[in-house]
This record gives sequence, structure tokens and C-alpha cells, in this order.
Amino acid sequence: MKTIATLAVLIAGIAPLSAAYAQDSQPQEQATPDITVSGSVALTSDYRFRGVSQSDKDMAVQGGLTISHKSGVYVGTWASNLSGWGTFGGANMELDLIGGYKTKLSEHTALDVGLTWYVYPGGADNSDFAEPYVKLSGNAGRASLTAGVAYAPRQYALANVSNAPNSRGQKQDNLYVWGDGAFAIAGTPLTAKAHLGHSSGNPGLGPNGTSVTPTGNYWDWSLGMDATWHNLTLNVSYVDTSISHADAALLQPNFSKGQDGTGSIADGAVVASLTAAF
Repeated sequence: MKTIATLAVLIAGIAPLSAAYAQDSQPQEQATPDITVSGSVALTSDYRFRGVSQSDKDMAVQGGLTISHKSGVYVGTWASNLSGWGTFGGANMELDLIGGYKTKLSEHTALDVGLTWYVYPGGADNSDFAEPYVKLSGNAGRASLTAGVAYAPRQYALANVSNAPNSRGQKQDNLYVWGDGAFAIAGTPLTAKAHLGHSSGNPGLGPNGTSVTPTGNYWDWSLGMDATWHNLTLNVSYVDTSISHADAALLQPNFSKGQDGTGSIADGAVVASLTAAF
């Protein structure tokens, strides 16, 4: 899954004309508002969470909203429809509740610490789980980099019971480490993007099929391009994982398109999305 990036907003003001002199006004930066609100809505051809489809390789509608205080504290929410394996406990929607703190370490670097609570409304009990995270981001010129760590401790929803389906009796914590890179191509609306992540932790599926590390250890990656026009962003990316068909077969029929016991929802695919930010 996925975390919501908060936006710090600076509004430029215009200094008043002097009554004594006929001079051009000089721009002056106003104080940052105490509260800022940002959000987005998106349509994607496939909802991939850490490389694995949560929408049965079908389209998904997604949206998020973040309220930030100038102190760096923020709260937010993000949601997506689900289908196939992603419908943990019968839920048709994932609702993420997010809270955290973001602060600048320098002019070009920022630290973000928070927690995501993954909620599956309408699904079976014991499907929800919590995951704290830490992100360090920086930029230099047209390039930006983000490194992050997400830690999901042992929880009932994440196969933390010996009799959970396919849990193999494991009761482990879960760790996700990732890096994102972006490079804006000068003179164009295009930004090249890359992602690499590694999941490690409790293998198998929880009581309702929930898992953040279904095979115990695997890599996920993506390469893509953003095209931006005003507040609209079109992204096309190739997404893949290191989960083999043999490992995926151990999780069937849950871990397959249509849950029919064949195929894999963790193999490579081209994913396109259109996002409107506000």
C-alpha cells in the first residue's frame, strides 16, 4: 500500500505601493497558513500495492485528503475500491487513516514520521492492521529521492495465529524498505520515475487473507513516466515483483486473478493512472 505525501504551501503577496513614491511594488512572502488542505482523485488500470494487485488486475478509483498544520503535524485519509485477493474478509474498499509529522531538516531535505491504519469497511473482523513509517526525502535540481521504512508488528490480521490459513505457524514482524527516484526532464512536462522496495516478514495469509509479505521475502519495482498538465498527471509504469509462479501457487486460490486457482496477481504489468490534484 500506499502512504499520502503532505504539501507545504507558500503564498506570495504583493507589498503595497508607497504613498510617497511612485515605485513598482515588490513581492513579499506571506506567512504560511496555519492549516492547509490538499487532496487528489485518481483512476488507475490496476491497484498495485507493493507490486501485488489489490483489484484483481482491474481498474480502481482512488482518492485522498490531507489536512496539515504549519507545525508539521498532519492527518489524512486515502481510499480505493478492491476486488479479488484485495477484498480481505469480504471488504470492497480499503480505507487508510493516516497521521504523522513532517519537518524540514535543511533547505532540500525533509523527515516524515507517521502511522497508517489500514481499514477494510464491511469486511470480516480482525482484517485491519497498523503500520508505522519513516520517510526521508531530498531534492537537488530536477532530481528528487525518497527513502522509507514501514514496520508492521505482529498482529492477528497478518497471520499472527498458528492456525491461520497458510500461515505455516509463523508469528513474525513485517518490514518494508523502499526507495523512490524522480527526474524532471527540462523543457517538457515529463518526469521519469523509478521505485524499488523489499518486503520481509510473516509468510502466508492471515485469517481473512490479509498480508503485507505473502511469500515472506520479495522485491517489487517499477519504472515509469509522469506527464503533467495543470493539476492533472498521467502516469504509465511497468510494475513487477520477484514473486515466482511457484511461490504464488502456494497461496492459491486466493493469490490469483478471479481466485480461480490459476495465474498470479504479482507478475509484471503495465499500469496507467490519471490523477487530479487539488
